[in-house]
Amino acid sequence: MLTDSDMGRNDSLNALQKDNERLKTQIHRLENILNHVPAMLYTHENSIKTVNWCNRYMEDVTGYTMAEMTNLGLEFFRQVMHPEDFDLAVIAQQSFRENRNAFGGLLRFRKRGAEDWCWLAGIAIPFTRDDQGDVKEVICAFVDLTLAMDTNDQLAEAIRDVIRRQNNDLLDKLTNREKDILKLAVKGLNNKEIAEILSLSRHTIETHRKNIRLKLKVRNTTELVAIARKAGYQ
Repeated sequence: MLTDSDMGRNDSLNALQKDNERLKTQIHRLENILNHVPAMLYTHENSIKTVNWCNRYMEDVTGYTMAEMTNLGLEFFRQVMHPEDFDLAVIAQQSFRENRNAFGGLLRFRKRGAEDWCWLAGIAIPFTRDDQGDVKEVICAFVDLTLAMDTNDQLAEAIRDVIRRQNNDLLDKLTNREKDILKLAVKGLNNKEIAEILSLSRHTIETHRKNIRLKLKVRNTTELVAIARKAGYQ
């Protein structure tokens, strides 16, 4: 005959078993979601740039199993990234060694055995840190931009907007006077005409324009005007 104590233990055991089954169900659902997210999700050891986990979608898209990715280490990224973009993998690795909070952008990628390249947009952030606070693991998410073919206009505008912001950040290095001169230069005015409008000497305008080129790291007026127009100067 069961005592009240025995019955209490049985109730507790049953409750624990139900909680365990509920947790298993939740974990299985989360794993299923991660594997079906239409994005390449993975984590890697930053010090050796080696994938230590990825979702099934990434395996399908790259043509590599997670074990193969791990065994290849940095070479995996060399295999799937465009040669001109591969340096980004090393730059990202170094950025997290310098404790950057995020690294993102675009790169070209192709599946194992494929000939054509596709464009990916991705971002990486620190996932775990060691006892010294340095980044140990990084978690990354990449999306194939061809999946956004239903929103071509928005995609093009987004890229233009990013370029505008980058050029605006670049132009923020200029003083207000230098910006005034640049705006007039974009309109096609020469140094003499700009000097007359701003009531400055031609030599002063020439000096300002030289400083502008140095700050923006451009070689000539054509490159200077191109950057200004991309930033919205007309």
